[in-house]
Amino acid sequence: MRYRNKLKIIADILKATGDGSNKTRIMYLANLSYHLLEKYLTMVIKARLLHNNGGKYEITEKGKAFLEKYEKYSKKISKISKELETIKFEKRVLEEMCEAP
Repeated sequence: MRYRNKLKIIADILKATGDGSNKTRIMYLANLSYHLLEKYLTMVIKARLLHNNGGKYEITEKGKAFLEKYEKYSKKISKISKELETIKFEKRVLEEMCEAP
């Protein structure tokens, strides 16, 4: 099982917020414990990616820009990871070719 990193969790929270959501909805959609939700909500509010409008959390323009940049970043990382796997496979093939029968 692979764990999410900080940026992925923040992106999941921003996506879960949509046009406005309460804590419970964000917690379930972002698949977070209450403790982690509290920690990250504090962080994203301080960073002005979300704002609290009377118990309803809403994404800010900065939050929308973050999501856009994160999606581009995520696609690049995915592409590089696939390329790296191909390179590792090619290396194994070359190493096997050097082994005596």
